[in-house]
Amino acid sequence: MEHVGDAEGHGRHAGHAAHAGHAEMFRRKFLLSLVLSVPVLVLSPMLADVLGYHEPSFAGSSWIPPLLGTVVFGYGGWPFLTGARAELAARQPGMMTLIAMAITVAFGASWTSTLHIATHELDFWWELVLLVDIMLLGHWLEMRALGAASGALDALAALLPDEAERVGPDGEFERIPVAGLRVGDTVLVRSGTRVPADGTIADGAAEFDESMITGESRPVPRGVRDTVVAGTVAMDSAVRVMVTATGEGTQLAGIRRLVAQAQQSRSRAQALADRAAALLFYYAAGAAIMTVVVWSLLGDGGSAIGRTVTVLVIACPHALGLAIPLVIAISTELSARQGILIKDRIALERMRDVDVVLFDKTGTLTRGAPAVTGIVAAPGWDETKALLLAGAAERESEHPLARAIVRAAEERGRPVAASGFRSMTGRGVEAEVAGTRVRVGGPALLREAGVRVPDALTAATGAWVGRGAAVLYVLADDEVAGGLALEDEIRPESRAAVRELHAAGVRVGMLTGDARQVAEWVGRDLGVDEIFAEVLPGDKAAKVAELQAGGLRVAMVGDGVNDAPALARADVGIAIGAGTDVAVQSAGVVLATDDPRAVLGVRRLSKAVYRKMRQNLAWAAGYNIVTVPLAAGVLAWAGVVLPMEVGAILMSLSTVVVALNAQLLRRLDLRPTGTAG
Repeated sequence: MEHVGDAEGHGRHAGHAAHAGHAEMFRRKFLLSLVLSVPVLVLSPMLADVLGYHEPSFAGSSWIPPLLGTVVFGYGGWPFLTGARAELAARQPGMMTLIAMAITVAFGASWTSTLHIATHELDFWWELVLLVDIMLLGHWLEMRALGAASGALDALAALLPDEAERVGPDGEFERIPVAGLRVGDTVLVRSGTRVPADGTIADGAAEFDESMITGESRPVPRGVRDTVVAGTVAMDSAVRVMVTATGEGTQLAGIRRLVAQAQQSRSRAQALADRAAALLFYYAAGAAIMTVVVWSLLGDGGSAIGRTVTVLVIACPHALGLAIPLVIAISTELSARQGILIKDRIALERMRDVDVVLFDKTGTLTRGAPAVTGIVAAPGWDETKALLLAGAAERESEHPLARAIVRAAEERGRPVAASGFRSMTGRGVEAEVAGTRVRVGGPALLREAGVRVPDALTAATGAWVGRGAAVLYVLADDEVAGGLALEDEIRPESRAAVRELHAAGVRVGMLTGDARQVAEWVGRDLGVDEIFAEVLPGDKAAKVAELQAGGLRVAMVGDGVNDAPALARADVGIAIGAGTDVAVQSAGVVLATDDPRAVLGVRRLSKAVYRKMRQNLAWAAGYNIVTVPLAAGVLAWAGVVLPMEVGAILMSLSTVVVALNAQLLRRLDLRPTGTAG
């Protein structure tokens, strides 16, 4: 609870170190107070009556409860007393004030009974120590839970290797501390070891375990020019990695900062709990005043004091204090472990009510890199043979289209070696492949060669051009061997994401600056409801506002700098695949994975968190609303009264129910489900 920071002078939740310090403090106070409480509980006549045993009696035994109770009050109750002082100084009475009021009233009433000042039996030492113990236990569990997400990520960071094998200029290996790495260094990552810093693969290929970042258990293949993240594990082969970020600049460090930011943000539900606590303070204080006045007017001073003390003690809002923080802490930890980073709790709360999800196209619904999506062979030629010739000719080219062709060719077989490679600006490339002059290029190359496209190819290539694909032709000597379609490849997971959102009753739109024909082809293929194409970066936010003006609640999903204004304008901004720095800063939710199905996980989490918050608030507030009047004696005329011991037991029970209900969130699986097809 935020009051703890005020009480201890550390400010509000300032990160994992503060949480760990508070958790240790409450653990220490709880354990010692619990040990001191045992004799008080055993020697309590009231508790002995409730449990049906005879309390021990020996010389001086009557002074053990007041002495140990005073120690528990001063030592264990100190955080609540100082927290109440801070609340009252700020004129914002709340949870800490209620707790302090309850234990102070129990302390004062018990001493008046011990010293025989009061004519009515007010021996509440066992209730006092039990109350302090419960509060300390709850705060210990809460602080431990609040630090769990950061702690989990800190533990992952601790798994980073202490040393790295840096590759020297002569190819020799030098073992140096990871802290000594610099951007531009090349390191060797052996099979089964962790990547020491963010980088790109300079040589080799391997499958990587990236579960610590994405929550996805399946190994991911990475090859030359692919990015790898510090802390991930090379599973089956050694690779050389060129370092692009170290220390606090790595993706893992950024994720830890996002989690800390999420823990410090306040949600509307948390604000509601704070307001409820303030109202409960006035409710309890008013009920106590009415209780003492009414029972005094009825001439029963003893009942007035006893029932007033009961009212103030059972009004302690510990269940209410745990209702929201525990749900937030557990959901933050759960989502971080499964690759969903919540920066803004309000964004998470809004996600459950979203009417339409707008996706950026490039890099979000598509991979953001060209791929061979179609092959057609000329008469007398085989598709695979034409592709392998193209892959051999393009092997030495650095052009993105050339790399896509080489990847596709390697999936079909092993292109033979080529010689005499030459790049022809604006036309294509050529090379000698097994004695054949192979050229790969577009219409300009055909015109230069004086070659006509065979009629058998025109239907396929015309359809490709119609949807905005780049079309390249493969020439063997002076004969067209085949044609290739290259375009930004749709992620297989995108179809499942759209299908599942539709099943959940959510509309899906696509917002892109790409050409209309390209956007419409992608949109039709995926089955999206609305397509906004050829939208300038500055106009993306306006499109979001247009939908909002129509009464729709909008979530925007993107990864680029040009998506940032729309991410900020949307009711919920979601940066996918960790995106660019600007996109991440503009979003309320960051997905560590680039799988668009993770948006469904955010929605499931939003609904589950809201449901748990409502359940906990209803239980915690309902307990106080019902028990306070009973403790005040409103049904005493009917013979129904709420004894002090029963009130204390019910208070403890409500706290346990709220805590257990919040723990049920841990069963939630946020990872993508179903097939990607």
